[in-house]
Amino acid sequence: MKRKTFKPNNLLSLFGLLLLAFLLVQCKKEGTNAITVSRALVNTPDSTIFSPFYETNIVPYADTKPDVNDVVVSKSVQTIINNNCVSASCHGGTGVKPYLNDYASVLSMVVPGNPEASQLYQLITTSDFQKAMPPVNYGVDLTVSEKSIIYNWIKNGAKERPTLVDYRTAAIPLITVGCGSANCHNQATASGAWARKGLLAITSADTSTYSYINPANGAVTLYAQLKEPKLSQVWSAYKDSVRKFYTDTLANASFRPYKIFSTPVSASSTRGPLNNYDDILLDAVYPKSVRSNSSVVYTSGGKNYYVKGDYLNATSSLLSRIDSTILLANPRTKVFASSHQGDMAYGDGGLKPSEIAIIRGWYFSDPNIPDVWKWGADGTGIYKYRKSGNIVKK
Repeated sequence: MKRKTFKPNNLLSLFGLLLLAFLLVQCKKEGTNAITVSRALVNTPDSTIFSPFYETNIVPYADTKPDVNDVVVSKSVQTIINNNCVSASCHGGTGVKPYLNDYASVLSMVVPGNPEASQLYQLITTSDFQKAMPPVNYGVDLTVSEKSIIYNWIKNGAKERPTLVDYRTAAIPLITVGCGSANCHNQATASGAWARKGLLAITSADTSTYSYINPANGAVTLYAQLKEPKLSQVWSAYKDSVRKFYTDTLANASFRPYKIFSTPVSASSTRGPLNNYDDILLDAVYPKSVRSNSSVVYTSGGKNYYVKGDYLNATSSLLSRIDSTILLANPRTKVFASSHQGDMAYGDGGLKPSEIAIIRGWYFSDPNIPDVWKWGADGTGIYKYRKSGNIVKK
């Protein structure tokens, strides 16, 4: 009896049939693979991820020749689509329609402001393997972060270039998370220092102790922290008094804030809180430097007050303390600082140039920050670039 042998071309045919069967199973809508894999985003996408269309964006009011802290470089919608969808055999302009080579073509697949109704978002999150993009047999899927970027971009209006909503949603968490830790710009720690100095009527139940261990040398620092509900009562009252006092320092003299953040009230390094957007606006409009002067400026009823009456007579601002590439001019005297103040970016959070650029993009775009803290009282500018000397003007 003659033994049957497989010729090389028979082996290739068999391999081809097996591969075809495998791909059919992979792309099949029903079946084991289809019911065990979900491509949907279970949780609401992280809105704090900066989500522009292009990878490189120059922030508003950048220097004439954009330099460090003027440009945001980040993963973008176009980056994700180029890496996963645009190729000669796919949506690259000569392959499968729709072509996704530019902003207009991608925009045609979305409903600005409504990710769930947008075909692009539906394709990257559907678990229907006959519709999924990239195709299941492509071998990869977008990460949660990449899907979130596309979601955020559409949700924020699917604009070609980022605007206030894009910058603000990313900038505020950079400050609150990077600076609002328990041993830094923290409400509980600041008000806890006031309690420790006897400036508040509290009980032992109103406070707790936070221990900070310095990772460099192992030194332990203990911080008294105010707890809820006393914390919200005290901190809200403080912010209210600041706003009333600086609205009219003569009419609202009784609202002069007595409490301050550093020496002489707190021996430890207690700083102006930046725990949320409202805290940040307070610091941007009424800088900590005028709310926590180191020398007595007013005495009444036996109490010493360390706050200045003119909130524009300031030598530092929120932005100048973050961005080391710019110098601030005192809005009242118009005298520029001789050196940078950007220590918050290094000492408090180690912010990257693109992250500082996002914060700058938010700062100059946000209408809740008065023009006087962008361009000065007369509009001639209070910020200038250290490198070029150009003044930032509207």
